[in-house]
Amino acid sequence: MPETHVNALVGREDAIRRLDALLRAAREGRGGALVLRGEPGIGKSALLRHLDEAAAGFLVVRASGAEFEMELPFAALHQLLAPVTGRLKSLPAPHRQALEIAFGLDTGTPDPFLVGVASLGLLAETVRERPLLCVVDDAQWLDQASAKALAFLARRVSAESIALVFAARAPGRLPELDELPGHSLQGLGESDARALLSSAIRAPLDQRVRDRILAEARGNPLALLELPRTAGLAGMAGGFAQPDSVPGVIEQSFRSRLEPLPPAARLLVTVAAADPTGDPGLLWRAAELLGIDAAAAAQSVPLVEFGTRIRFSHPLARSAAYRAAAPEERRRAHEALAAVTDPVADPDRRAWHRAQASAGPDEQVAAELEASANRAQERGGVAAAAAFLERSAALTISPDQRAERVLAAVQAKLSVGDFDTAADLLTTVRTADPGQDAMADLLRGRLSFVRRRGDERPTAYLLRAAARLAATDPARSRECYLDAVEMGLLLGGLDDVVEAARNAPPPGEPVSGTAAVLTGLISLVGDGHRAAGEILGPIVGDADDEVWARRPSLGFMLATELWNLDAMCGIATRAVAAGRESGSFHALPIGLAMQATAAVHAGDFGGAMELISEEEAIADATGAAPLVYPRLHLAAMRGRREDAVELFASVDHRMSLSVPWATAVLGNGLADYPAALKAAKQAVEYGAVGTAGLALPELVEAAVRCGETAVAAAALASLQERTRAGRQAWGRGVEACARALVTEDESAYQEAIGLLEGPALVVHRARAQLLYGEWLRRQGRRRDARSALRPAHEALSDLGAEAFAERAAGELRATGEHARSRTSKASDQLTMQEVHIARLVADGATSKEVAAKLFLSPRTVDAHLRNIFRKLGLTSRRQLRDLPDIR
Repeated sequence: MPETHVNALVGREDAIRRLDALLRAAREGRGGALVLRGEPGIGKSALLRHLDEAAAGFLVVRASGAEFEMELPFAALHQLLAPVTGRLKSLPAPHRQALEIAFGLDTGTPDPFLVGVASLGLLAETVRERPLLCVVDDAQWLDQASAKALAFLARRVSAESIALVFAARAPGRLPELDELPGHSLQGLGESDARALLSSAIRAPLDQRVRDRILAEARGNPLALLELPRTAGLAGMAGGFAQPDSVPGVIEQSFRSRLEPLPPAARLLVTVAAADPTGDPGLLWRAAELLGIDAAAAAQSVPLVEFGTRIRFSHPLARSAAYRAAAPEERRRAHEALAAVTDPVADPDRRAWHRAQASAGPDEQVAAELEASANRAQERGGVAAAAAFLERSAALTISPDQRAERVLAAVQAKLSVGDFDTAADLLTTVRTADPGQDAMADLLRGRLSFVRRRGDERPTAYLLRAAARLAATDPARSRECYLDAVEMGLLLGGLDDVVEAARNAPPPGEPVSGTAAVLTGLISLVGDGHRAAGEILGPIVGDADDEVWARRPSLGFMLATELWNLDAMCGIATRAVAAGRESGSFHALPIGLAMQATAAVHAGDFGGAMELISEEEAIADATGAAPLVYPRLHLAAMRGRREDAVELFASVDHRMSLSVPWATAVLGNGLADYPAALKAAKQAVEYGAVGTAGLALPELVEAAVRCGETAVAAAALASLQERTRAGRQAWGRGVEACARALVTEDESAYQEAIGLLEGPALVVHRARAQLLYGEWLRRQGRRRDARSALRPAHEALSDLGAEAFAERAAGELRATGEHARSRTSKASDQLTMQEVHIARLVADGATSKEVAAKLFLSPRTVDAHLRNIFRKLGLTSRRQLRDLPDIR
């Protein structure tokens, strides 16, 4: 039975205050989370027991990470939510299904977004009756899928009566928990340590013994309690040999209490330690299979409680029991557990036990683990798939099959950010198969890229893989060359990569897909935009081409480079749809950021704000950094000096090449032409595909205003090469306007305004009208100037392009006409998230629907709505729906 511990809360007043404050806030509907961190034995478990006692009136649900269950996706989340799954029926059908799939109750691939939102919804339903305390012990052993979901919950309970407390060893291994509020537990000070030791040992204690215990324990409360049991008080005074670490001291103490047990009882404890589920039925069946009289053996076992669940007195006690067993005993325990685990209801846990029971290669077990990896992948457990595949490879006999499984494991390890293990696994690949060699090089390239270190540039590995495949698999070889070129665009060294890519296997006729993009990029670098436009123009213009399904970012950059706004919008829209369908935390934010950027250039600032808000909601929910470039584009076009300057200053230029372009746009909007000129020159010099081209018209405008005619003429020539290659109305209209600035040809202004017709080009048309009006006024043609400036001012004001609108207003005043004051929009008073919520509600969405979209709780949405109503002077959703400029 677990032994009653002496009160080990001496010296933990700060931690207790934080926990009690967390409970008080949750009772008042202000939920939160706290991660208790510290070495084993430092007092985390004692604080969790205090928390149980303090949580009067709370429903308490618990989960515990298990080292042996880290490979099973959503295992800990299922454990935590199991007491409240009876409320699943109250959730919307998609949310209910997401949880059922995650918990293995249904088949399919769970949407990780919906799993998080559904978990929040389930807990929100529960707290309608009483506040909720969620306790997660041994959080360092959480499976990754559960860790992500629980971190999501922790960030989203601020408006709910929910408290989440995690206990995790330090240093941590889960970045998801590092972003949450934490409290680190240090060793006790000498006076507190002495007080705890005195309360634990009532008998008179020799001073030498006391000093030795205090020195060895180093302030660790559990060590203070366990050290005297390790060798006895006499041994303490005699200077016995100690393990190197405090956890080692504690484990040795636990082991010492297991050593006197008879063999049957020790084997029973080993089986209990090998099964993290704590299911007594499973334990008794395994014991029977091993010939153990479990009822009799359990009577003599310390450290373990055999009740409705099998529980160890401390996490280190389980670890000590497992490690104390001989390897053969551990294999016997796992073999028995595998035999009694239901192969239909729990095939993955059965396969894992069989793997642990294997003393050598076993193809049957390896195949079962590979099947488990496939199931884990389908359920969103990429980390689990990686672990299954790694073990499967170790048990595989065939060298070719083993290499295949190792490479699959490396891919999975890279996907979850376990770069060190991926690198170690790659060193074990031995194969004579060119395809496998090429895959290994591709993975080395990816690894080099994400780690940003290594003997060779990432592109070198990709080029080597491409060369290996040239003879046996030309199509795949061209894919590798294109991967290298795309990486060269991002990392530099593009000329060398393109030179190597000229050796790519020639495509058949007609040239399409990957081959067309590769050929076009080689032409772009070697021959310029005009030649490349002939090749790239048609395929970039086809947003539905499959090449952009794999490379949406490249397609978006090339569409921008060719001034094809329709293609930008189409590729971005498809990327968002694919991201939503896959539930990818990586793909969807990229798609949303691209779609928001396209919306800015199409003059839909409100739509851009919605998309940015959703992308930021995903970033906040997952603990990732939001993608900044759509915010830069929006801030530049809106032209709010203070907000934009603050944003630009907060972004490292190396992290976003959009900063110089955005600075140039802002400078031109504010008529700060020297600043615009400097920034535009910088953007063009960087030469980034997409942003360098966008910066050219800004450079022309700023250079003309600053009197640098040679700079303006050179920029115009470069712009003309790009826009004529794209042959799109947007590019041709922008080029005509730039040409008018340089040549002062009135017909070029009129050509630009005519080309920039249509709602998607409204912001660019208005800027052209502004420039034309300014030129007319300088020519002394005030009446004509007013005819151009008036629609420019109205359009720019309606769009919310405030700096350019104010510039147009100033020009109108200079012609003798008073410009109408800009009417404040409802959205001007709201944050981006509030704009998004307001627009969704105005379109008829309920709080639950808004909550699901933005990964919030319904109560949080209602709190935002109250702020929106207050700012706008409204009292109801109906009034919001009737507000025309909120949509």
